[in-house]
Amino acid sequence: MNEGLFWRGRRISRREFLGVAAAGTGAVFLGGLTTSCGGGGGEGEGYRLALIVGVTGDEFYTTMECGARAAARKLGARLNVQGPEEFSPAAQTPILNAVVQSNPDAILIAPTDRTAMVGPIQSAVNQDIPVVLVDTTIEKEEIALARISSDNVEGGRMAGEALAEQIGGKGKVLLISVKPGISTTDQRKQGFEEAIKQYPDIEYLGTEYCNDDPTQAASITTSTLQAHPDLAGIFGANVFSGQGAGTGVRQAGKRDQVSVVAFDASPTQVEDLRRGNLDVLIAQHPNDIGRRGVQIAVRYLESGEEPENKQITTGFTTVTRDNLDAPEVERYLYRAQC
Repeated sequence: MNEGLFWRGRRISRREFLGVAAAGTGAVFLGGLTTSCGGGGGEGEGYRLALIVGVTGDEFYTTMECGARAAARKLGARLNVQGPEEFSPAAQTPILNAVVQSNPDAILIAPTDRTAMVGPIQSAVNQDIPVVLVDTTIEKEEIALARISSDNVEGGRMAGEALAEQIGGKGKVLLISVKPGISTTDQRKQGFEEAIKQYPDIEYLGTEYCNDDPTQAASITTSTLQAHPDLAGIFGANVFSGQGAGTGVRQAGKRDQVSVVAFDASPTQVEDLRRGNLDVLIAQHPNDIGRRGVQIAVRYLESGEEPENKQITTGFTTVTRDNLDAPEVERYLYRAQC
């Protein structure tokens, strides 16, 4: 068992200890004790953590950040939060590389592609920086310290069952998602398809991809309604897919005909639910994902012991117009800022 290393009265990680040793031979020791990761703000004077979200402007990740910041404050750690402006490995990789160069004590990251982000994350691990995967994952997830996410197959099943109930178990349905190759939305697609297969009177039109653009999701909805004017339901597999689907149905004047079930519970989605543009939301618990990620990272830095359970799942809350103001539901609605 690792009893821990101390410097100037504070427990430090093994990586920091090596920095202290290097300082004794003339090297400069930063190690997170006196410097900040840069933009994004900090919480304390302890371990330096970095959170790299999948995309900025998505309230799912904002809510995750809120949970991570609250945990960092409680544990005396400093948290630097960054993310790309679009959900893509090409945009996320340079951010990860820059964070690795800043030498944080640990990185939390929501990978934007199962395959393309393996190499960049492996590079961080090769620098002895522990990595916690939050929300999404990679094909080689065993290189990470832990993975924390929703059970997205189960969430997809819940969405499928909810949509089937909304349309009375019959009719044409469409799934709108981000793009292939994203672990979470691929799993939601899997669960959704498994659920609706149990309904022989449901005709599945397949999946259309909006590249995480609500305008494109609305356009997909419009064109699908033109091709299939008897469309009965849509499942939007994430924040922007759901927002766009609701907008497209409203613009087409089909709110009374087409039911829309959406993953996530952003402020815009909640307002759309109130107004009748959406019918059901499957809310994840991103605050819990961020909080648990920070807790696991700090616990490892303090003890050197890897978590016994390396795959941790968080829950879901089904949100409808009837229950969205209930305290036990309201606490899981996403936030636009911390």
